[in-house]
Amino acid sequence: MKRRNLLAGLASVGAIGGAGLVATGTIPDTFSNRNETPEPVEPTTLDTIEAPGSRDGEVTIPPDNQATFVDFFGTWCAPCVEQMPALGEAEDRIGDEVLFVSVTTEDVGGSVSEETVVEWWSENDGDWLVAADVTAELAAKLNVGAYPTAVALDPTGRIQWSESGIHTADEIVTGIEIALNA
Repeated sequence: MKRRNLLAGLASVGAIGGAGLVATGTIPDTFSNRNETPEPVEPTTLDTIEAPGSRDGEVTIPPDNQATFVDFFGTWCAPCVEQMPALGEAEDRIGDEVLFVSVTTEDVGGSVSEETVVEWWSENDGDWLVAADVTAELAAKLNVGAYPTAVALDPTGRIQWSESGIHTADEIVTGIEIALNA
């Protein structure tokens, strides 16, 4: 009887874990095929937000022949606030070598005013390009399922590093360097 309970318990853990992978859309690196060359991401043009370090206009991600770092955030996201100092440090260290941009998928200009984003950006010492992905098209192309998420693309537009969660400046710089050296 104990063996049956043990097997049932292990099967339950496997089913719950598999359901978690399906629900989050993420597969741990141990299951991915690292020998496959990722496909280039189809470029997406986003509206930028006039905020400190940013400008009003548009940005295309990924641009032609330039490595890109994208940070996905939300003004409602407490871990995103915690992430901002490390992003600032990483941008200071390596920002000139890549297109360094933070992107929100919030409905900027709709349910969230541009002023709200600019205020959040200023309060959290943002000082680099910031854009709005109101349709979440870029987020979908980059498989963003949590906030914050950091993504580094090489100059050919292929994802070379992508991780959700809070990162140190060193981790962000290392992710960017992976894309620069790909």
